[in-house]
Amino acid sequence: MKNLLLVLLSLILLPTLSHAGSTLNGAGASFPYPVYSGWAFQYQKDTGTKVNYQSIGSGGGVRQISNRTVDFGASDAPIRPEKLAEKGLLQFPAIIGGVVPIVNIKGIGGAQLKLTAEVMVHIFLGKITRWNDPEIVELNTGLKLPDAQITVIHRSDGSGTTAIFTRYLSEVSKDWKETTGAGKSVNWPVGIGGKGNEGVTNYVKRVKNSIGYVEFAYAKRNKLADVTLQNREGKYVSASFDSFKAAASFAKWEQDRGYYLWLVNAPGKASWPIAGASFILLAKEKTDSNRQAIKFYDWAFSNGDEMAIKLVYVPLPQNLKDDIRSYWKVNGL
Repeated sequence: MKNLLLVLLSLILLPTLSHAGSTLNGAGASFPYPVYSGWAFQYQKDTGTKVNYQSIGSGGGVRQISNRTVDFGASDAPIRPEKLAEKGLLQFPAIIGGVVPIVNIKGIGGAQLKLTAEVMVHIFLGKITRWNDPEIVELNTGLKLPDAQITVIHRSDGSGTTAIFTRYLSEVSKDWKETTGAGKSVNWPVGIGGKGNEGVTNYVKRVKNSIGYVEFAYAKRNKLADVTLQNREGKYVSASFDSFKAAASFAKWEQDRGYYLWLVNAPGKASWPIAGASFILLAKEKTDSNRQAIKFYDWAFSNGDEMAIKLVYVPLPQNLKDDIRSYWKVNGL
């Protein structure tokens, strides 16, 4: 009798214990890592479920979910609807942020250096090689720019941040589009590569007179000087929650296209020109792990906005969250 009671008790407790010790594994973009890791920490406290998210770059995230080696992948470069169908994947956005150029120039702080799209293209193409080049000086009257060689820092891995950045450069420059193009990996004309947003951040911190590009949270956390950019309306805007939100306000999301959408070069006087969403990828047939992933992102949609805003990410608007929840139901999740 005593043994029978012990067996029954263990059966009753087993689901709870299993839940408390369960782990959800994801991998991909470094762009959203600060907010995903914050959400994961709080989610484990609230539910007992651990979310193990590896910041390995969007290319790695797409590769791992395509190979079914993780429960979910993350990419800042959205996958086209036909590719989603080919790979058997579902896709939805989870957060919106901004890619910002960052510099390490003595005496120049955040949002002080102004660049146009054309000048930035010339820097990343290697056509402008010194900080006191007349094209830069003309935009920055009164700013003391050194007679120093510019070191370009870019990503060395397959990167959604790179995809957002190079798509922007391709949209604003025919020269860039025809010579270098857009993608998670491109053949960079100049510069040195760092792995992940973390790698680019560390290089720019260490290399004097350098310029790179990262998700804004990395610039803020590491106290790096971000650049003010001229947007498509001709207005100079600095990177901020409000300018990212302004860019996102023009988005037109389509559920039947797997929410495939780019936010770069958005209209609007207040819009940041290099905004982007980070997307979650699920394997259609992995029903059980998909439900666990959806529980996490549903929790984040309900409880994670305040944390996202503190980290200067833009939470999805409520109508989009509701639409994504209906997308999950349509796909049997």
